[in-house]
Amino acid sequence: MDEPRIRAATAADVPAIAEIADEAYRHYIARIGKLPRPMLDDYAARVVEGVVWVLEEGAAIAGIIVLLPMTNYLLLDNIAISPARQGLGLGQRLFAFAEAEAVQRGCSEIRLYTHQTMVENQRLYASIGYEETGRGTEAGYDRVFMCKQLRR
Repeated sequence: MDEPRIRAATAADVPAIAEIADEAYRHYIARIGKLPRPMLDDYAARVVEGVVWVLEEGAAIAGIIVLLPMTNYLLLDNIAISPARQGLGLGQRLFAFAEAEAVQRGCSEIRLYTHQTMVENQRLYASIGYEETGRGTEAGYDRVFMCKQLRR
């Protein structure tokens, strides 16, 4: 299989992006009690905004990342790997890409949030250097906010 590569998403990628988001987040519905927010995102609009990247393996899209530029930081709005491709280090590639993008844009930190019930994600983010900065309800979801300081 070809070496995975990360590239800006195109309109042709939207069905695969939506499918990965659906597959990666579907199992959280029962835990949260409703559809996780990434399952509701308008990926066609996000692609037009230029904030979505895909991780490709050959001709197949195996992962996605949505990065929103904010005033002083980069917001990692969504990261998802196809469940069939999880555990192979692809998520690490996307996290490294996000950090490189943040530094390239002159940001000294990258932020993200996750649902309070997604404790495994909180542990993962903490294990790669993210620190919890708060908790609260936003857009109808109980969220944990996290931040990672970056070296420029």
